[in-house]
Amino acid sequence: MLYGKEHVERYQETDGAEGHDWQGTVTLLLTTKGRRTGKEHTTPLIYQPDGDAYVVVASKGGAEDDPLWFKNIEADPQVKVQVKGDRFTAHARVAGPDEKPALWRKMAAVWPDYDEYQKKTDRQIPVVILERV
Repeated sequence: MLYGKEHVERYQETDGAEGHDWQGTVTLLLTTKGRRTGKEHTTPLIYQPDGDAYVVVASKGGAEDDPLWFKNIEADPQVKVQVKGDRFTAHARVAGPDEKPALWRKMAAVWPDYDEYQKKTDRQIPVVILERV
C-alpha cells in the first residue's frame, strides 16, 4: 500500500498507473505553495469529479487543526493538480454553504470515514473545489 512520499513519487513516475487507485477509492496529487517557505508540497488526496472540477476534503482524519495543504491554499489558491497523466493548474476554493452538503455526501459515499472524522472534531471540515484554469 502506498503512503506519503512514496505514494507521490510512484504516482508521478507512472502517470497514476500506480497510486491513482487507492484503498477502493481514487486519488489525485495536489501541489500547493508553502505559505511561509514558498516551497512546493505535493499531497495525494481522495477525490471525485464534479462537472469539470474535482472535489477533495480537508479532513486530516478529523484532527482539530486544518491540514497544511489547506492552510497553503488559503494563502495562495493557485495550485497544481495531477489526475493520472493529466497535469494542470487549478484554482482552489472552499465549497459554499449551498454546495457543501451535496459534495460532502458525494465524498462520504466513496470514503465513509469522512462522516466519522467530522464527528471527532468541532472544526467544520472544508470541502474544496479544484477548478481548472
